[in-house]
Amino acid sequence: MKNIKLIRVIKDYTQLKVQMDTGISQSTLSKYESGDMIPTADNLVLLADYYKTSIDFLMDRTDERRPYPPKREHTE
Repeated sequence: MKNIKLIRVIKDYTQLKVQMDTGISQSTLSKYESGDMIPTADNLVLLADYYKTSIDFLMDRTDERRPYPPKREHTE
């Protein structure tokens, strides 16, 4: 999961800053970044929102960092 670390480094954030801003422990973030642990669905959403990117980018499924457009309300 190289992109989880990549986006943190690009934004010039430390793991401690991400921990303080998101509540995800530094040791857990380190395990995510090293690939020793797969993020929970809740933490993926939290990190995608925090970094303003997509879950697909965080999980190395795409190189596109831009987030998806917001969901529109459907009225019928």
